[in-house]
Amino acid sequence: MLLLIKIGKYIFKLILWFVIISVVSVIVFRWVPVPITPLMLIRCAEQKSNGKDMKLKHDWVSLEGISPKLQLAVVCSEDQNYLKHFGFDWGAIEKALKANEEGKKLRGGSTISQQTAKNVFLWQGRSYVRKAFEAYFTLLIEVFWSKERIMEVYLNSIEMGNGVYGAEAAAQHWFKKSAKNLNKDESAAISAILPNPLVYVANPPSNYVSKRKNWIKQQMTYWGNVLDYNKYNDEDKEPEEKEKTSLKDKRKNNK
Repeated sequence: MLLLIKIGKYIFKLILWFVIISVVSVIVFRWVPVPITPLMLIRCAEQKSNGKDMKLKHDWVSLEGISPKLQLAVVCSEDQNYLKHFGFDWGAIEKALKANEEGKKLRGGSTISQQTAKNVFLWQGRSYVRKAFEAYFTLLIEVFWSKERIMEVYLNSIEMGNGVYGAEAAAQHWFKKSAKNLNKDESAAISAILPNPLVYVANPPSNYVSKRKNWIKQQMTYWGNVLDYNKYNDEDKEPEEKEKTSLKDKRKNNK
């Protein structure tokens, strides 16, 4: 009995310390750039074990240093409900589960928030344990970070080529320019390879990547070529406040 009590206390302390460390880490990364991710280390280890030279290109830039076109392109490509949901797109998850049950091509329902949580704090894999941790960290970053911060970390951490991580490294690698200067076509091309950046090439693109790029550009046009992070904030405002905001916008447009 005493042994069970000791084990219970030990497990409780482990859980408590995990919660404290995870929350503190998320709060710290709300402002501090993420220097390296588990995936970067795993890829380097894989390259080394395969007898290849280690490649790791990663240059952190602020969200202002990343083209708005690329920000919109990844939303159109990866998570069109990004501005609406609180970390999880239940409709996409339901569709993914249904498709997988029917034996169709395996598809995921991960949002940009989930991918960010996985890239920054966790390892790769499809186990239920990893998925549970992913859900936990997704909730944390949705609570403590803004949508802009999640996007900033996402675009600075995601794999965008062999040994290429983040928007700045990808822009330099694929188009020899800074992430800030990426145009619509280039942004769509980079977004098109995200499902498998170790296989797909952004420049010059294959037929598949070209088709996917054109589809993303079409979606960007439907969005008005602008990603407005405040688009759905009006839903939380009182009617009078909405009216005031609307009048302000009209006055700005008339100037």
